[in-house]
Amino acid sequence: MQPPRSWFVPTRRKLLAIVASLGLSTVVSATAFAADAPNTVAPRPDGKKVKVLYLTQSMGFRHAPVTRKGEELASSEVAMMAYGKASGLFEVEPTQDARVITPEKLKEIDVLAFYTTGALPISPENWKAVQDWLASGKGGFIGIHSATDTGWKYTGEGMDYTTFINGKFAGHPWGQGTAIKVATWDVGHPTAKMWGASADHKDEIYQYANYDPKAVRVLQSLDFEGTPLKKPYLVPITWVRQVGKGRMFYTNFGHTPATWDDARFKEQIVEAVKFVTHQTDGPTEPNPEVQALWTIHSFIAYGPDGKGQPAGGPTASAITTKLKGADKDWLMASAEKITALRGAAPPDLREPRAPNKADEKKDPAKYAADLAKYEKDKAQFEKDKPKNDAAREKFEVARKALLDDFMKKAGISGSASAR
Repeated sequence: MQPPRSWFVPTRRKLLAIVASLGLSTVVSATAFAADAPNTVAPRPDGKKVKVLYLTQSMGFRHAPVTRKGEELASSEVAMMAYGKASGLFEVEPTQDARVITPEKLKEIDVLAFYTTGALPISPENWKAVQDWLASGKGGFIGIHSATDTGWKYTGEGMDYTTFINGKFAGHPWGQGTAIKVATWDVGHPTAKMWGASADHKDEIYQYANYDPKAVRVLQSLDFEGTPLKKPYLVPITWVRQVGKGRMFYTNFGHTPATWDDARFKEQIVEAVKFVTHQTDGPTEPNPEVQALWTIHSFIAYGPDGKGQPAGGPTASAITTKLKGADKDWLMASAEKITALRGAAPPDLREPRAPNKADEKKDPAKYAADLAKYEKDKAQFEKDKPKNDAAREKFEVARKALLDDFMKKAGISGSASAR
């Protein structure tokens, strides 16, 4: 028997009671959550709630949203439970021990969600079972933020974890609180539509190694025309993939605690649960050509020395719009050239800053240590400067040559060397 409809369309009073019962005062604003929560969620066909096993184990860096204080659950665990209760869609079982993921446990759940780091204690047999469970269509997988900063040695059948999630943490130039512009490529996809075509946000965003554009369908990325800190390559944020009959969803959002109180993120997680349990539909086919086009967009938007495009010329959007009909092989080859150039790019080094002389009176010992470190770093910076300047100059020559090629292909006159 299905629960009464009043459960699936909670009143404000009921939502406030749910949030209060979970002690969400430090995680999610009760009034904000009541106003933002989805109000038309259908149950599973059998009328039962979806069961989510939410793993927040940290074998590496431990993020604030997964840090427990004593016997209290972590803030993201409490928030996930609140999302499930408020939507009426799912129940959450939080755990910080990957050893509970066994073939027997998989029979009890519908979704496996990771907000994890490091080499998790998952046996080869259990990881094989997860892949079989997902491929059978009996379960779905959700990865949040540092799920891509996770991985362990696996040589069994199927995919190792990094191949499965399709990426490995390779730094986060966009740290907590950094302003970013988010581009949503597929505004009709149920797991991304809540962000709109373009959105401003603040969060920590990863860039990745071991990423295969032919393996996943990217739904969101950084838009460097509106993001102050630019990079000349694609930085995807959200993607989905099909694994047999099962679905996987990953989002890089979720590092910053405030993100868990963002109405768009809340809805995205609820929609991700619905999507990986086949309650909604959306494409999962990989979109490498679109990724290639956005790789070119990022490369153009980067501009000289990462300062953005000079005023007066065509924008990255204008150029890539003209390239939408370009030959797929050319697009893929261009993206590969940018990826290769990424590996040759000089490091973004800033000249060391001397300690504040005024701090010497406050703590002479610390000031002396800071001064010694500064002098050492300054000497190394000056020693490496000629090599780094040469690398940067070489990079700029290659960047301009590629940009000239893109403009020519787009039918835009002029030379990149003047930009």
